[in-house]
Order: sequence, then structure tokens, then C-alpha cells
Amino acid sequence: MPDSPSGERVPLRLTRRGRAVLVAFAAAVTLAALWLDGGTGAFAGGRADHHGRSGRVRTAVVEPGDTLWGIAAAADPGADPRVTVQRIIDLNGMGGDPTVQPGQRLVLPG
Repeated sequence: MPDSPSGERVPLRLTRRGRAVLVAFAAAVTLAALWLDGGTGAFAGGRADHHGRSGRVRTAVVEPGDTLWGIAAAADPGADPRVTVQRIIDLNGMGGDPTVQPGQRLVLPG
């Protein structure tokens, strides 16, 4: 803090423009952090869900006879397969067509 002529510390005061600049800077830093984190970090359904505990992307290649249910059950055996199926659909942008084809590479939830 700056000192006054009498040697006392003067509290820092921000003008309206200074506050606006500070808020804009904080928003820019937050957006940059979210973007670098993959878009969503702590938010469900974001690209950060692609990364497992090791930080690497987990994928599976669909083999003949594989189903999305079977892939989901194998990807996260302790979880409800319905939830895992939906996460795989969301992560891979399968939307209205959740069918899988042999040779297709799927991103799995971490």
C-alpha cells in the first residue's frame, strides 16, 4: 500500500473503471482456466471426463458382436451400466444414434 506524506498507510481504493478492469481480468483468467482444462473440469459432461485418473484418454475399439452395454459394463464394472452408457454416448457425440460399428473407436469415461 502507498504511504501518505505523514507515513501512514493509505487504503487502496479502486475507481469504477478499475473495478471493471479487475472483474474483466478475473473473468478472462477463469475462462482461460476452463478452456485449458478441456472446457469444463469440474462440470459433469465436459471434455475433462475423457481423462482417467492417470490423465490419459481411455478408448475402446468396437469388436464384432460388441454392444454399447457390454462396453460400458467392462469400462466401469462397479457402476450402473445405464449411467456409463449415457456417458459414453455424451462423450462421443452419439446423440440420436447410439449404435456402434466394428472398428469404431470410443472414448470412455474416466
